[in-house]
Parts: sequence; structure tokens; C-alpha cells
Amino acid sequence: MQWEVVIGLETHAQLQTQSKIFSGASTRFGAEPNTQACAVDLALPGVLPVLNRHAVEHAIRFGLAVGATISPASIFARKNYFYPDLPKGYQISQFEIPVVQGGTIDILVDGQSKTINLTRAHLEEDAGKSLHEDFQGMSGIDLNRAGTPLLEIVSEPDMRSAEEARAYVSKLRTILRYIGSCDGNMEQGSLRADVNVSVRRPGEGLGTRCEIKNVNSIRFIGQAIDVEARRQIGILEDGGKIDQETRLFDPGKGETRSMRSKEEAHDYRYFPDPDLLPLEFDQAFVDALKAQLPELPDAKRARFIAEYGLPPYDAGVLAMERASADFFEQ
Repeated sequence: MQWEVVIGLETHAQLQTQSKIFSGASTRFGAEPNTQACAVDLALPGVLPVLNRHAVEHAIRFGLAVGATISPASIFARKNYFYPDLPKGYQISQFEIPVVQGGTIDILVDGQSKTINLTRAHLEEDAGKSLHEDFQGMSGIDLNRAGTPLLEIVSEPDMRSAEEARAYVSKLRTILRYIGSCDGNMEQGSLRADVNVSVRRPGEGLGTRCEIKNVNSIRFIGQAIDVEARRQIGILEDGGKIDQETRLFDPGKGETRSMRSKEEAHDYRYFPDPDLLPLEFDQAFVDALKAQLPELPDAKRARFIAEYGLPPYDAGVLAMERASADFFEQ
């Protein structure tokens, strides 16, 4: 019998702010290690977070661009877990009430249009970075990235192939670039995805999913899905069962490897951050941001076809990047 692959993505977009989400430290890429980590990022005793207004604006702009519901009141929570490059021992994120709820992204695969539903998009801070080369068997910790503002965009498990997942991330990156919220440079880690993969017989309920962490290229996302789907199908056809776990993708060896058992929400012991008030804004604030949105890629593609008589493929290629679309109309 045939197997069906079920895919959902959690995509982390680094927001284009000059300072971090809860501190005034710079977010400039490429600085010497640990030169852009202030007392707040290091979690020194007595420091308090202050929310970056521009990060909130970017989140709202994205929600408007994908037709989502914007929450006028949302809450920041502490997500507790230990990691060497997470100085506080918890990450400030959003859980029960995210700033962006729902929304859709339309993709085109083999000439067929499909709508991918979004669950949510929430604001959070990034962790630092562990460095494993050039330390003679040890690891180094660079906290420059700690506190960098992220928008985590969570899709529903609506994708059914590696091609659809690649198209989704490509379209997501295009939208983020259009609205100026993320540069989309995956090689620098500005956009990276956690890929959730499960398999099932057609018509059955969802299978046990495995999460492939921090995949940082569209090509690798497709490869990781194909490799993981084949691994799961092989186990099930041999009479085994899939363990829910977090895995890493090794593109050199073309395999995924077990990293740890998959955590659930209760494992993180979420609770509202006592140092941050609820995030609240009025409709006038949202309307002002909506008025600043550019013409989005789907609308631009449709206009190029109607106004200039371009073939759909050519119009889509031109509309993929805002710079090329603007150059075309100069």
C-alpha cells in the first residue's frame, strides 16, 4: 500500500531590528564572539527586560500580510529548559496567547495552487550559539545572538511532499522580504526551520511525528523530509514503531540522527513572565501598520499578468523578489 507523508513547519525568522528584543545590544551579524551581549543578554542578577516596539511592529505586519487575526492583547511567558548557550535557563516566548493567530500562505507546485494554513506566529528571543570547531574537543559559547528577536511561524500539518515544503518556505521568505521584516539569509541563520515529519496510510489518522531541528536551506529541507520519510516507512514496514523525538539532519551523510526525545508543552513549565506586562495595542496602531504595507507578491503577480499581459510563470519570477519587481516597473 501507498504511504502518505505529512509535514508541518516551525519557521524562525530573525526580525530586522537594530537592537535585541529585550535589550539595547546590537543585532549586527558577523561581530567578534561575545562583543554584542549586554547584562540583560547575560542574565546578570537584577536586570529587567524591556520590549522592543519595532519587533512588535514586524510581527503585526507579517500577520496582516498573511490575513491572520491580530491579538490586541498577548502575553509573554517563560519557557524553561537548560541549554549551554541559554544563560537564563529559560527563553522568553509566547505560548497561550500569541500576537498573530491563523493566516494562510498560497503556494504553487507543478502548476497547482494549494493553501497552507498557519496556526500562529509568536514573538520570542533567540538563544546563543555553541561553537564546536577549533576548541580541541571542547565547545565555545557565543552569546552575540542571545536575545535576537525572532518570529516563530507555525504551520498546520498541511504539506504532503518535500516539493510543497520547499515552495512554502520560499513563499514565506518572499513575503518576509517584501515587508522588510527578515532578510531571509538562511546561510546566516536569519531564517531556519524545524521540520515535523510523519507518515500514514491514506485515510488514516496522523502518525507519530519526528522533528528535524534547525534546517537552514530550502534544498536541505527537501532532502531532510525525503530521508526521514523513508526512514519511518522502513521502520513501519518492518513491524516497528516510530518514537516521537527530535532529530538532526546530516546532509553530508544523507541521514537524520536522534538528538533527544521530543518535549511537549508541559515539559517546558510555561508561566507568564513576571517581568513583562501583557502586550496591548489598539486598532489604530494596527491600521497605521497596514497602511504601510507594500503591494504583496501575489497581488503584484496578478497585476503584472493583467496590466502587462505577462505569462503567469514570467510574472511569478518577476514578483518573487521585490527588487526585481520594482526594477521591472521603472
